Amino acid sequence: LDLSRKDVCDAIIKMVSEVLSSAPITYVKWDMNRHMTEVGSASLPPERQRETAHRYMLGLYRILEELTSAFPHVLFESCSGGGGRFDPGMLYYMPQTWTSDNTDAVARLKIQYGTSMVYPAITMGSHVSVIPNHQMNRITPLEMRGNVAMSGNLGYELDVSKLSDSEKKKIKEQINTYKQIRHLIQFGDFYRLLSPFESSEAAWMFVSADKSEAFVTYFNVLAEPNRTYGKLRLDGLDPDRVYEVSGTGCCYGGDELMYSGIGIPEFYGDMQSVDWRLIAKDR
Repeated sequence: LDLSRKDVCDAIIKMVSEVLSSAPITYVKWDMNRHMTEVGSASLPPERQRETAHRYMLGLYRILEELTSAFPHVLFESCSGGGGRFDPGMLYYMPQTWTSDNTDAVARLKIQYGTSMVYPAITMGSHVSVIPNHQMNRITPLEMRGNVAMSGNLGYELDVSKLSDSEKKKIKEQINTYKQIRHLIQFGDFYRLLSPFESSEAAWMFVSADKSEAFVTYFNVLAEPNRTYGKLRLDGLDPDRVYEVSGTGCCYGGDELMYSGIGIPEFYGDMQSVDWRLIAKDR
């Protein structure tokens, strides 16, 4: 559609508004899997064809301005895969973006780590998808897929009716965990601990502004023989407070966790992950 034309924009605003008014809709995925090529407009003369792309974006912004103003209760999510736009211009209207059409958990480590260099986790759409993965044909454990997806706005893109009872139970546990830590993911301070671009390991953590709680995730993509016992150094904690690892009863000083680290469990097999939730306690 030629969004550089006012009549086209008017028609889109009218049609979308009618749909949004027809039901109690609260979420819209704005996706268009087509890059702009051979850009031109029948409404402009030959000497002004180079204006089309710019006028197209102005038309799109006008559509989004009117729709988001008329329906402030609707969460609009844009898409970097469909439309190629993960930028401040779209985030002004749509505070959440589908980070990539590649939902493979291993690939997403680099995708989400790299995206975090510019944009906060609250803007990233990150879902658990079916295996074998549609893009990579890779099979990854549900545990790892969940931990990767919980590092952004968690969702699930799979046929629930085809899940086993154990998978359904695990997903319920993941959702319950995410509800407990969602405020950390969306509004906490983000710390990158291990880069997936440098080895087969990756790790990051989220810390509340008052440093009273944190959520840490560690990933190991490829297993190694005779792996030595390792520790993961954390960041952003209060060195003068004690943190309890939720569900274990174990307590460590914030200084110890940052300068010595937390013990990484032994893993057997590829694509393993573990998470820790830390709650501050008085010494």
